[in-house]
Amino acid sequence: MTSPPHTPPLPRLFKAVVVTGIAVGAAHLVLSDTLRFALVGQASAALGTPTGYGEAQVFTTALLNTALVMPLVLWTGMRLSGERQPAAMVLVGSVGWIITVWNGSDGLDDRFGAVLPLRSLALVVGVTALASLVRRRPSPAPSAPSVPADPSAPIRPGNVSETTPAS
Repeated sequence: MTSPPHTPPLPRLFKAVVVTGIAVGAAHLVLSDTLRFALVGQASAALGTPTGYGEAQVFTTALLNTALVMPLVLWTGMRLSGERQPAAMVLVGSVGWIITVWNGSDGLDDRFGAVLPLRSLALVVGVTALASLVRRRPSPAPSAPSVPADPSAPIRPGNVSETTPAS
């Protein structure tokens, strides 16, 4: 069974840009909505009616959720689009997303509806899409040992060794 040929670089890059854009949007949505719980918890605690969500608990949950959403959406999106080896893209995208959130989370934590800097988001999409072009070379299939055409053929005298019984 032969494997299908690789997707040419340009269509793969286009698929990667689309999938990464969706992944960044989904991860950003999860992050901002979860951080909104932290702001609501702060406001309700200040008014004397705490919601039960601690600020540190909600912030940690937001970061973990967004760190899990990004690789899941990248992997699933590329597999659904027919690509077989999205591992490098998933790794680069996940690390890039974590760094972007790390650098921009202060602005998100301060107000409702905040968005990470668009330059950072565009950089994550671009670098992740370029990482989709990195592929492992498929390992060559092991060749099967050659079988003699007629196994009942007698051994030729020139091929007899000391360990082969004479015929």
